[in-house]
Amino acid sequence: LGFISIGAGFVRSKIVLIVLRALCGIAGSLTIPSALTLLVNVFVEPSEQARAIGVFGGCGAIGNVLGLVIGAIFVQYTSWPWVFWFVAIVALPLAGLCVFLIPKQEERYGEEPMSSSAKFKSLDSVGVSLLTVSLILLIFAVTSGSSSGWGTATVLAPLIISIFLLGGFLYYETLIPPETAAVPPSTWFFKNFSVLFGVALLPYFWWTTVFTIYTNLWQAVFGWRAIDSAIHFIPIGVVAFAASWTGPLARIVDPKWIILSGNVLMIVATVLLALASSAHAYWPFVFPAFVLGSTGAMLTFTHTNIAIFRTTPSRMAGTVGAIFNGALQLGSAVGIAAVTSVESSVEEKSSRGFEGYEGRAAAFWFVLGIVGLETISILVFYRRVGREAVDEEAIQEKKDVVDVEEENRTRQPESSPVAEDEIQMEKEAAQSEEVTEHRR
Repeated sequence: LGFISIGAGFVRSKIVLIVLRALCGIAGSLTIPSALTLLVNVFVEPSEQARAIGVFGGCGAIGNVLGLVIGAIFVQYTSWPWVFWFVAIVALPLAGLCVFLIPKQEERYGEEPMSSSAKFKSLDSVGVSLLTVSLILLIFAVTSGSSSGWGTATVLAPLIISIFLLGGFLYYETLIPPETAAVPPSTWFFKNFSVLFGVALLPYFWWTTVFTIYTNLWQAVFGWRAIDSAIHFIPIGVVAFAASWTGPLARIVDPKWIILSGNVLMIVATVLLALASSAHAYWPFVFPAFVLGSTGAMLTFTHTNIAIFRTTPSRMAGTVGAIFNGALQLGSAVGIAAVTSVESSVEEKSSRGFEGYEGRAAAFWFVLGIVGLETISILVFYRRVGREAVDEEAIQEKKDVVDVEEENRTRQPESSPVAEDEIQMEKEAAQSEEVTEHRR
């Protein structure tokens, strides 16, 4: 990410810059599944794990807003290449620190160690390629709908091809071993996984819609400076970071009700934003909408993240983390494409066009419909799940370790009373831990 960002700051070709930005996105996305896998493996106690995942998400929210502020400072007072060079200034030292600070991950019990080349060959490159091309064509079709017309070949051809490619991806995943599949088919049958995947489409979609609409409105229509626009977004980051510390609530309250509360806050906020048609609407409408909506989006993000790891085995942390964050980005990309299409279609028919608020209001009413649909889905399809199903595998693994150690010791020529006492104590500890986990 750092090296690509250095190059992006020097190029002056639009096409090359877009390609480098895409590569930056790929490089940045590679960090997320690995980071979540580390969190799940390091913080094994459920309450600590929930807190760690929440703070992780809160840092992402802070990063989004800080990126706007820092980028606006560079654009306002220096030049746009410094936006990329600043990323490199941050990313390269962090990469060096990771070499020394990230602990080596031990192989799980019973797994054969794999070489780096074997791990690389086990990647599902065919499946990922099918899915990537499918999503690119889908986003292109949705984005082109308002300008080219929904009945034109420019829209219908990529849309139909994307659907077939998506079906091909899902079918291909059934043909390869589950351990190498990008999205193992069995994943969708974990309790609540499908509905949580759907909910994960929402938070970044809401934030991206707000950032995109108000950045254009404030700067292109109201004539605000970039730094002024960025400062007005600060409440989003502040309340999101504060809400990220609610992770431990998942040990007291069922995540279903926390996620629903977050959706209700987003519903209220989206209604306020749809009504904020005046240039003087920031404090009476936009500011409270930013506070309520960002709190709701962060509650939804944090507790969907916690719930999706609670309902899946810990050995799948990397895969689940990749799917979850893929859903976040997919919701953002496809959602903003749909919102832009709605806004542009309404503005074409409006007498005030881009200068008016009708298109933006329609976009927020569209977002309101999506949030409402998500809320109904959670109410209907989300089922309560405990830790027992998730921890069963880990408990069995610990029992197997104790059994193997006991077997190795009994094979020794002589067994001392002290060794037998140690074996008995380990067995009792394992049984006690199993009982405790099932009680939880």
